[in-house]
Amino acid sequence: MGNESKYRKIFRSFQEDIEKNVLKEGEKLPAEGKIMEIYGASRDTVRKALNLLEYNGYIQKARGKAAVVLPRGQYNFPISEITSFQELNQMMGMGAETEVENLGIVTDEKQIRELFGRDMDGEVFELIRIRSVDGERIILDKDYFKRSVVPNLPLSVCRKSVYEYLEKDLQLKIGYAAKEITVQMATEEDRKFLDMAPYDMVVVVKSYTYLASNELFQFTESRHRPDKFRFVDLAKRKL
Repeated sequence: MGNESKYRKIFRSFQEDIEKNVLKEGEKLPAEGKIMEIYGASRDTVRKALNLLEYNGYIQKARGKAAVVLPRGQYNFPISEITSFQELNQMMGMGAETEVENLGIVTDEKQIRELFGRDMDGEVFELIRIRSVDGERIILDKDYFKRSVVPNLPLSVCRKSVYEYLEKDLQLKIGYAAKEITVQMATEEDRKFLDMAPYDMVVVVKSYTYLASNELFQFTESRHRPDKFRFVDLAKRKL
């Protein structure tokens, strides 16, 4: 059995225990050495499994301390990666649903300039989608794509994965994104489209996404109800 299958076996074992409430919220996992002994695995394999558990929102790790089971119902949203909602849904098994509220074309130069600044380049698609998890509307996504880069955006694609369409059908090479995260008071629009009660704040993630050629082609404003996601990143000390 290779290392990959073994660390995934360890991951699935703990995942099952947590989801079945065998391991309860706040309970500590065995120490790394004990897990190595139980599964006959190397330290690197155990750490891979624990990292996967943490990435999927099952545990919280801390240096020198045992990992602790986290409350369920929250999902890790990776900040340092360009991950589509569909990819996140599949990876974390959220069972989320997407509703397209609006798909249209913006022609107003002032609005386009506000979205893309100096990088404005003709018309843009406006795509507004509502994401639901467990029957609750918790994310309002507002995406804008330059039509000079994305000339067509089928409605069927918008209900599934836009990035899959961009990369596979249009053969676009997506490079990187600049992101800004703020916490704001909920607006009337948030209350209209999201199940906000009892919350009055939203976490807003604004993303400017570029092709590998350094061309800005997408602006996204993603508005999240604050209780369902943790926004995570890996920070390294600069030496």
